[in-house]
This record gives sequence, C-alpha cells and structure tokens, in this order.
Amino acid sequence: MAGSRSILIVEDEPLIAMMLEDFLDSLGHKVRGTCDSVKGALEEIEKGGFDLAILDVNLKGENVWPVATKLRERNVPFVIATGGHVDPPPPEFNDAPVIEKPYTVDRVTPAIEAAFAG
Repeated sequence: MAGSRSILIVEDEPLIAMMLEDFLDSLGHKVRGTCDSVKGALEEIEKGGFDLAILDVNLKGENVWPVATKLRERNVPFVIATGGHVDPPPPEFNDAPVIEKPYTVDRVTPAIEAAFAG
C-alpha cells in the first residue's frame, strides 16, 4: 500500500458505512467522514480535507454522479461502489475503479490503489 489516506465515505446504509469504516481503519487509513446523501457529499467536497472518496452509486434514490463530477473537477480520486443492480456509470466515469458490495477487505485495497493510479 502506498500509505495512509484520508477517505470520505458516501454511503446511505449505516451498517455498510460502519463496516467500510472498520475495513479502512484496519488497513491504516483515516476516515475523514461519512455522508449519506448527494447534498451532504457535495458539502463535504466544499470543505475538502480528504484524499479519496468511496461513492455508493445510489443514495436514497439519487444517483451519485453529481458528486463524482465535482470530485473530478477538483482532481480528487474516487471509487464507485455498487450493489450490482444499477445501470453502468456514465461514460465519463468508465475509468473509475469499481468495488462491488458486499465489501471485503481484500477488494478495498486494490480499488483504492487503482483510484490513485488512474
């Protein structure tokens, strides 16, 4: 691993967010924060202070793509998280690493590394 990163989690399911926080902590990363809506995620982007975001595709029925767009504008890497029952990402995000739920520790690190390599 390239080192400890500060990560923003954008996930609307509290148990999944807590599990991901535990995984990231165990891997030596710092969780900068967790938000469960597009509005909340956009507010956190304005505050900054994180190296990467993990984005759940569907947040309470809203697509996360406005958040991904804002992150791209700010050159902040991100990982797309999906349960597998959604449409593919818009073409402009085809190069973003994807991690499928349920998360496992062994899938998190390669996704994070791929986000920074891209």
